[in-house]
Amino acid sequence: MQTRVILVIVSLIAAKGVSVVTPMLIANVVDSLAGERPDPPGMLAAGALGLTFAYVVFRLLNIGFQELRGVLFAPVSQQALRRLGLKTFQHIHRLSLRYHISRKTGGLSRVMERGVKGVAFLLRFFLVSIGPLILELVLIGGVLWAFFDVRYLLVLLGTVVTYVVFTTMVTEWRVKIRRRMNAQDTDANQKAVDSLLNFETVKYFGAERFEAQRYDTAMAGYEDAAIRTTYSLSALNLGQAAIVNCALFAVLCMALFEVRDGSMTVGDFVLVNSYMMQIMMPLNMLGYVYREIRQSLVDMGEMFMLLDEAPEVEDAPDAKPLKIEGGLIEFDKVDFGYEAARPILRGLSLTVAPGETVAIVGASGAGKSTIGRLLFRFYDVLDGALRIDGQDVRDVTQESLHAVIGVVPQDTVLFNDTILYNIAYGRAGATREEIEAAAKAAQIHEFIIGLPEGYDAKVGERGLKLSGGEKQRVGIARTLLKDPPILLLDEATSALDTETEHGILDALVAMGEGRSVITIAHRLSTVVDADRIVVLEAGQVVEEGRHDALLASDGRYASLWHMQLNDDAA
Repeated sequence: MQTRVILVIVSLIAAKGVSVVTPMLIANVVDSLAGERPDPPGMLAAGALGLTFAYVVFRLLNIGFQELRGVLFAPVSQQALRRLGLKTFQHIHRLSLRYHISRKTGGLSRVMERGVKGVAFLLRFFLVSIGPLILELVLIGGVLWAFFDVRYLLVLLGTVVTYVVFTTMVTEWRVKIRRRMNAQDTDANQKAVDSLLNFETVKYFGAERFEAQRYDTAMAGYEDAAIRTTYSLSALNLGQAAIVNCALFAVLCMALFEVRDGSMTVGDFVLVNSYMMQIMMPLNMLGYVYREIRQSLVDMGEMFMLLDEAPEVEDAPDAKPLKIEGGLIEFDKVDFGYEAARPILRGLSLTVAPGETVAIVGASGAGKSTIGRLLFRFYDVLDGALRIDGQDVRDVTQESLHAVIGVVPQDTVLFNDTILYNIAYGRAGATREEIEAAAKAAQIHEFIIGLPEGYDAKVGERGLKLSGGEKQRVGIARTLLKDPPILLLDEATSALDTETEHGILDALVAMGEGRSVITIAHRLSTVVDADRIVVLEAGQVVEEGRHDALLASDGRYASLWHMQLNDDAA
């Protein structure tokens, strides 16, 4: 890549060198035709023809060097953008669950998209516009100083300075308008994404008009800012044109008087005009380039702020892979709260033996789901320790920790792809036979092969084409394919009807054989066969034992059990 960058610079210098020489050739053609060159009469036409041919060749060379520069630089810029995009994408996935819960997906994707595009713009325009323009200004300024009066150089420099100052001032004003436009664009995009992701909810509450009004309000703000942007662009273009044409008039007047006095030839007049036009044409782009550079810096700033966002949970510098011997899980006097003023777990001690199924029950807010999040290390404990086979989860790599834990959540979310893809997501490189075996174990194989497209059937956005039970079975098959030694069932059947629940419970019981299983449950009827039931109250274990023993003790579990029985009877 370094060689390519060097060749790009060489191509840039060659292109601008050729572009500066090219007007000299046409000036000599004009002088030859006007009889101001000392060519013999018989060689006049031949000399003009040769210079004209050289002029055309140099124009082609200029274009050729510019295209070569673009061809050489394309792999460099695209590889850089690819690496930056990948780095940002990976960083977003490393950020904590807390960050993703509070961040809006639509806005996050726009920050990433605009940031990468901003870097692409800067790479392209520094190579195509700013760098070549500066080099061309230096070369043409040197020619004007060497071959003509210094006044031409002063007019050129004065024009460039006036142009840049005017463009900078107006563009700064326009950037503020552009920021408002971007903010409205992001707001409209977030509302659109949020509404579409919650399509069913919108329909349930007949909120189509309300959602359309929200979106239209956001777009109205964008429309107003976009119109202001267009008006300000017209003002910028008009001012720039006035500066350029005044300078051109001044230079041509000076050249005209010198031609009249005989100190300049007609060819020199043409040469000066060509140089002025050559400089002014790229200058006309300066307003656009400067505005885009400013906006790109804003967009890049947002992306780099995202990259500077430190993950809440990181691997320790000396973290080692987790070694599973049996799957013993220990919560040792664990304290945790999502906010300092609101503790969730208070001195929680809990052990899950290898191969044991432990159900965790309790009222809403008792801390059941928090236990699952700590086990997967979405968060770190504030005090105490969480160990697996004697290894503190803070001392092992997150990748190895996640590899040994299989999760079946309350609401299985599927990718908008085929059933085959969603099950195969459980383990990269799994064979078709292994995928089908997992589907059979999850009791969904017969349903899949009954579909017109079988395993190639699309599940839709977030799996909306499947019923709740079907989605859950696909999720179970995916986890079975992963074949983890530790299993976390986070209210895996609470969103299902009773008949579907019983069918899936059988699959989950079979799935848990030989594994350490933590079942987080709201519906107590789903955990009566657990090896041990742990009752949480305000983040502490208040009871534990088997179902019959807990009922006999007539404590908190028995109270919850009878309460649910009465609710079901009602």
